[in-house]
Amino acid sequence: MTTLTLKIPEGVLLAIRQSADEAGVSVDQFLSSAAAEKLASWKTLDWLRSEAAMGKRADFERFLGAVPNTPPVPGDEY
Repeated sequence: MTTLTLKIPEGVLLAIRQSADEAGVSVDQFLSSAAAEKLASWKTLDWLRSEAAMGKRADFERFLGAVPNTPPVPGDEY
């Protein structure tokens, strides 16, 4: 493990302490988990963007064209 010193606004730190306490974890564990979740979301977004860049509009329209034009199943109206 590595030690990192952070400057965090007092109000944010108070909210972190309260959330960590509610979750039953230390502030260190809470912040480590939050950082890991943020990194995972960024990596996922990067992956989705790269996948989307490979998509072709014609393929998308062909796929949508295969969907039958029928009324929604009861319960799926909205």
